[in-house]
Amino acid sequence: MKTSIATVSISGDLPEKLAAIAKAGFDGVEIFENDFLAFDGSPADVGRMVRDHGLEITLFQPFRDFEGMPEPHRTRTFDRAERKFDIMQQLGTELVLVCSNVSPVSLGGIDRAAADFYELGERAAKRGLRVGYEALAWGRHIFDHRDAWEIVRRADHANIGLILDSFHTLARKIDVNSIRSIPKEKIFIVQLADAPLIDMDLLYWSRHFRNMPGEGDLPVTAFTSAIAGTGYDGYFSLEIFNDQFRGGSAKAIAADGYRSLITLGDRVRRDPMAAGLTVAAMPDRAQVKRVSFVEFSVDDTDAADLIDLLRTLGFRKTAQHRSKQVSVFSQGEIRLLINTERAGFTDASYAVHGPSAYAMALVVEDAKEAMARAVKLTAEQFSQPVGSGELEIPAVRGVGGGLIYLLDEKTELGRIWDTDFVAGAVDEENQPAHLLTIDHIAQTVAYEQMLTWLLFYTAIFETQKTPMVDIIDPAGVVRSQVIENTAGTLRVTLNGAENRRTVAGHFIAETFGAGIQHLAFSTDDIFATVKALKRNGFKPLHISPNYYDDIEARYGLDAKLSEQLKAENILYDRDEHGEFFQLYSGTYGDGFFLEIVERRGYRGYGAANAIFRIAALRKQIRPEGMPVI
Repeated sequence: MKTSIATVSISGDLPEKLAAIAKAGFDGVEIFENDFLAFDGSPADVGRMVRDHGLEITLFQPFRDFEGMPEPHRTRTFDRAERKFDIMQQLGTELVLVCSNVSPVSLGGIDRAAADFYELGERAAKRGLRVGYEALAWGRHIFDHRDAWEIVRRADHANIGLILDSFHTLARKIDVNSIRSIPKEKIFIVQLADAPLIDMDLLYWSRHFRNMPGEGDLPVTAFTSAIAGTGYDGYFSLEIFNDQFRGGSAKAIAADGYRSLITLGDRVRRDPMAAGLTVAAMPDRAQVKRVSFVEFSVDDTDAADLIDLLRTLGFRKTAQHRSKQVSVFSQGEIRLLINTERAGFTDASYAVHGPSAYAMALVVEDAKEAMARAVKLTAEQFSQPVGSGELEIPAVRGVGGGLIYLLDEKTELGRIWDTDFVAGAVDEENQPAHLLTIDHIAQTVAYEQMLTWLLFYTAIFETQKTPMVDIIDPAGVVRSQVIENTAGTLRVTLNGAENRRTVAGHFIAETFGAGIQHLAFSTDDIFATVKALKRNGFKPLHISPNYYDDIEARYGLDAKLSEQLKAENILYDRDEHGEFFQLYSGTYGDGFFLEIVERRGYRGYGAANAIFRIAALRKQIRPEGMPVI
C-alpha cells in the first residue's frame, strides 16, 4: 500500500509540512497549489525539497472549472492548463487533478466534456503528463463518480483517467460497489477522507469537517475495499480539510494520518472482496480481557492522603514491590499501585504533573502481538531498567505521555504478582465495600487531541467508538466520546476540554497536561456499598437536593427510593436497557476523583447527570483557585 497525503491536510509552511510528512513515514505528497504559491522558491526548488525528504510528488492540484466551458472561456481554460503543465514539469510530477466544473457559465453534456478531456489528453501526452478527473459532490453538472467515469471512458485517452475521493462518493451515499467495474489502469489516484455525520451543505461540510479515516462516521473501509477489488495498486492519499488540523501540530496530524492509512489498509486486507490490495500483515487488534491495574505517581505526603481516601473506599494493602517503593491496594479484581519512587519515569512524571494516575495495565490475549501491532501503528514504545529477576513489561506511551502496560496470561507476564511483588498480611480495620472491577477510566485531553487518541485506541485494541456527546459545564462545553469493547472489559471515556474554566480544563491546566481524571469502580449493590463506605468514614460528593425532586418526577420513582438516593448522594439514570446508579468522591489533588457505579442492564455512562456532578465539583474546587464564572 503506497501512502500519500495532501499538503493542505496539515498546518505550517511548505518546508514544515514536508518535514512532518516525511517523518511520519509517507511515501508521497500531493502539492496543493496554494501551498506552492505561498512559497518563495521556484517549482524546481519545491521538487528538489520533496525528493530530498525521500518523497514523491504524487499529484499537483487542483485545476478548476475546465470542462464544458463556452467560448471564449474554453480557450482560456486550455491556456491555463498549459501553464499548469509548465509548473508540473518543473516540479517533477506527472499527474494533475481536474475537479468537476462548478462555474455557473459551464455547459452540461457528457460528450462535450469527453471531447474537452480528449483534447486535454492530447496536450498532456506531448509533455508526458497525465490528467485525473474528479467528481466534486457539489459539481454543477458532474457530482457523481459514475458520471465522471463515463466522461473518462468516452474520452478514451491513455493520459486521461479517474480520481476517486471517498468524501465525494460517501457524502452523497453513492453505492461504492459501482467502483468495482472500473478498470484499475483508469484509476490514477485515490483520495481518502472521513467525516462525522452532519446534516449541512456539502461544500461547507467538506471544507471544514473532514478527518482521518477511522476518526469519522463514513464507511471509508467499504469504499477502500471496493477500490482494492479492482486490483488498483497505486497511491492512497489523504486529502483532509479541517479547521482544527490547520491549527494543530503538523507532526502530530501527519503521524495520525499515517496511522489511519496503515490501520485502514489492515482492515481492508482482511476483506475477501479486496484481494488486490498489497498490505504488510500485522497482528489482529488486541482483545482486552480486563484492566489489570492503575498506577499512581505520588510523593510520601500525597501517598498518605491517597491511601486514606482508598481505605475509606474499602481498599487494603495486599502487596509490596520487591525492589521499588510501590504498594498494591486491592479490592475485588481492582488493583491500584501507589508509587513513591524518586527515580526513573515515575519521578519524571511526578515532577511534571504532580500526583497523578499516570499508568494503566491491560491484560490482552498476547502481549507480544499487541506490542507488535502498536509499534507498527507508530505507537511510542517505552522501556526502562528492571531489577534482577523482575519482569520487563512491554509498554507504550498513552494519553498525556502516560503509560499503557501490556500483560497476558499465557507467558511469564501472567505471574507478575508473584514475580515482582511480595504478598502482605491484610490487617487494616476498614471494611471491603463490595467493589468488583474498574468499570471505566476517564481521560481528559485538550479537545484538539481527541481524534488522535480515539484513533490510537480503536487502531490498536478491539474497540469501537460511540457518538460524541456534549457535557455542559457552567463555564463551557466539554466534548465526550467513549471507546469500549463489546464485553465491557475496556471502557475509556475521552473528555475534550476547550478552555481552562471548565472542570476538565482546570484539571489539564493544573496538572500540565492530559491524563486520567477519574476512575469508576463497579458494584453489584450500591446500597450495600454505601453502608460499608459509611463505616469506613467515606465522604461522598454532595449533590443538590433539587436534583432528586426532578428525577422523581422525570422517571416516576417511588418516593422512598428517591429519598434514599438523596440521603446517600446517589445519582440515577435510566435507558432502554436498565437502570444506573452513581456515587462520587470529592476531588484529590488537582481535580482527580473516584466514582462508584451499579449497572442494572444500563449501557451508558450517566451523561445526563454530568452537569450536576460538575456543579458539585466546582463548589469544592473553587476555593483552591478555580476561576469564578
